[in-house]
Amino acid sequence: MGAVYDQLSITERRKIERWRHAKVPVDEMARVLKRCRSTIFRELKRNRFSDENMPGCDGYYGAAAHLMHAERRARERKLIKHPELRKRVIERIKNGWTPEQISNRMIHERAPLRVCQETIYRYIYSKEGQREDLWWYLPTHRVARRPRRTRRRREPKFHRDVSILFRPDDAAHRRQFGHWEADLMLFKQKLGQSNVTSLVERVSRFTVILKNPNKRTKPVMGKIMSAIRDLPFVARRSITFDRGTEFVSWPHLQAEIGTQTWFCDPSSPWQKGTVENTNRRLRRWLPRKRDIRQCTDHDMKVI
Repeated sequence: MGAVYDQLSITERRKIERWRHAKVPVDEMARVLKRCRSTIFRELKRNRFSDENMPGCDGYYGAAAHLMHAERRARERKLIKHPELRKRVIERIKNGWTPEQISNRMIHERAPLRVCQETIYRYIYSKEGQREDLWWYLPTHRVARRPRRTRRRREPKFHRDVSILFRPDDAAHRRQFGHWEADLMLFKQKLGQSNVTSLVERVSRFTVILKNPNKRTKPVMGKIMSAIRDLPFVARRSITFDRGTEFVSWPHLQAEIGTQTWFCDPSSPWQKGTVENTNRRLRRWLPRKRDIRQCTDHDMKVI
């Protein structure tokens, strides 16, 4: 069967709708339409209709699917249709801005014509963006975009009362200074166990990075305590961590310096998005292939 890569037509989508209701196998749909079975699976997944106000109407509908596809294409082509907007975005990418920074700046400037970070990422990895090698200017330098998925690892046990669900609203909504997020930046395994702890204050985005010789929890937490111990209490009210084994010594943090700890849900890095975004920017200077053993504490401060 020859693979066809052009877009599905409204007629094809209506056929898929009828076949779906008739429980025709996806392999048979693909054979009749002369399409790859992955194209059919992707269509059924991406263009499924769902409305919480009409729960009984969830499903795949050809006309609705075609409309969703058209709306998505219009968003994705925004940078193609508007050359001045495209030029401004590309200039900022080449000057080291991340898609998140570009999008947020447009919102801050109240630009009449703007795009979200997802649209910028899609353009970078589109045929047009690949021609200009725009991926090279991203902190990660990834040629292809990595599929989005949750991180999976064995989780140590943490008390329910330190769950992020109980974090005060003033901390959650950035209304109060002194609440931090922390994460561990890892490097290539062949370069040893050295790693970097990144700490970011949620309101000011003030960042501290600390070099660690390994991932053992007591040295890692000891470094954090040494870094913030001398700050006034209002500047170190709490720290939000993920559930990595390197942070299981959290009771020492509370007992010794009085800083409250909160922990994200399992496999939910987006719940500490401030430090995650900061880490992506830090990768410009601390790529995974860098031998962190050669860096000094002074180097960390300079970065």
